Amino acid sequence: MRVEEVPWLEFVYGRLGVKAAPDGSRGRTIEWLTRLCLQADPNRWLHAYQGLRVGTNGEGNARPDASLAPIDAFVGQGEWASPDDVLMVVEVTSYDEDTDRRDRVEKPRAYAETGIPVYLLIDRDTCEVKVHSQPDGVRYEQVVTVPYGKTVTLPDPVGIELDTEPLKNWVR
Repeated sequence: MRVEEVPWLEFVYGRLGVKAAPDGSRGRTIEWLTRLCLQADPNRWLHAYQGLRVGTNGEGNARPDASLAPIDAFVGQGEWASPDDVLMVVEVTSYDEDTDRRDRVEKPRAYAETGIPVYLLIDRDTCEVKVHSQPDGVRYEQVVTVPYGKTVTLPDPVGIELDTEPLKNWVR
């Protein structure tokens, strides 16, 4: 393994997990979404790869691809920050065997338990966007799924209409 291919580690539900390091298309997807979020509200930033304490009691550590929060939300915090000011977390699926369990099962549950209002999953395997919202402390009560190319609303507190057409450019 070359040094630039070293994965990141996460600890969710008592299990050490490996998150693939970002590839160029995943990075480009986050850049695109960052621009849209900044245009919608210049006082919020889509913080890439900031580690968060997650789960019912903050006992886990997850590193979402991005977290939408006020610009200074993580100032003075360490590698694993409080999720209190996070409005939305974003995951872009990796092309690895753990994506199904990690991004589609464990992380939605952990983020809902944490109380993060919106979880946006950009699924490059199925070419769909899933918007999870209304966390009840156990799960997200609402999940809206649209194929790439459709427009979807990221509900409050995010409040952005997302045209997913550009995502077609960043899949294999």
